[in-house]
Amino acid sequence: MSQPMIEVRDLSKRFGEGDGAVHALEHIDLTVDQGDIYGIIGLSGAGKSTLVRCINLLERPTEGTVLVDGRDLTRMPDKALRQARKSIGMIFQHFNLLMQRNCLDNITFPLELTGTPRKQAVARARELLKIVDLESKEKAYPAQLSGGQKQRIAIARTLATNPKVLLCDEATSALDPKTTRDILRLIRDINRTLGITVVVITHDMKVIEEICTKVTILNHGRIAESGLVEEVFTNPKTEAGRRLVYPDGVPFELLPKSRVIRVAFNGGTAYQPLIASLAIDCNVKVNILGADTRNIDGKAFGTMLLGLPENDAEAARAMAYLAGQKDITVEEATDYHA
Repeated sequence: MSQPMIEVRDLSKRFGEGDGAVHALEHIDLTVDQGDIYGIIGLSGAGKSTLVRCINLLERPTEGTVLVDGRDLTRMPDKALRQARKSIGMIFQHFNLLMQRNCLDNITFPLELTGTPRKQAVARARELLKIVDLESKEKAYPAQLSGGQKQRIAIARTLATNPKVLLCDEATSALDPKTTRDILRLIRDINRTLGITVVVITHDMKVIEEICTKVTILNHGRIAESGLVEEVFTNPKTEAGRRLVYPDGVPFELLPKSRVIRVAFNGGTAYQPLIASLAIDCNVKVNILGADTRNIDGKAFGTMLLGLPENDAEAARAMAYLAGQKDITVEEATDYHA
């Protein structure tokens, strides 16, 4: 059974005093197990960045506790807290590299601060350059790198002190979609090979889909809902969850009048051409009236609204065919209104 690596208990953060105080976070409780890749998502102003800064106590919570690897950071004196932070790495949206240092010296910088001998620090930096696949950029300066390469160097620098936790605060927001996928793949590989627990702060559901196993949705400083990514995506229970998971959902009242069924995808292969197979195997054509489906690690989740043919025999064939498919459930859309 996994052990908790991060425990946030009844955490609140307020800025200011009295009637003018801003309640950035209120009564946050969450647990990140060792080895997890845990996503925290919300719209702008939800409190995501404040929460991640409270986890490593760059922001001190107004109330509540934060435990990392069993140690209560909120009760530590400053010297002990600085020591504890060495086990908590952090990467940012804008990389925060030192422009006057080359890649090798950017990576050795945190080791210099801890008094690591130069020869040992350089050897460690070269190991990390290999991990992030930038061995050829040892002597390059940040201005000579692409955005993705800068983020790889930032990740290597963060790994220099062998952290147990990696906090990623919108780490891919400044990158194009392909580079984002490459960086997420690197983070996943680091998690698997080095056993580092990862917390991903993002506003982008696609990032959560790509690498996270669990997710918490923040809304106006409070937790709206938490759970396994598959469960939250399949059946969000709150309005905040539905807005994030189904931002382009099709309102029933806007759909044309038809004999409508709802097909739910429950984790089967995402590459099954269901509608084309229905047309070929049963010679039945249906109308796709709306769909909110997602590919999570090669598996399909979500729902699709289909309009069946007016012909009873064709409609029955379609229903029987769909009901017989693996990892798919079918029901009449009784809550549909023209």
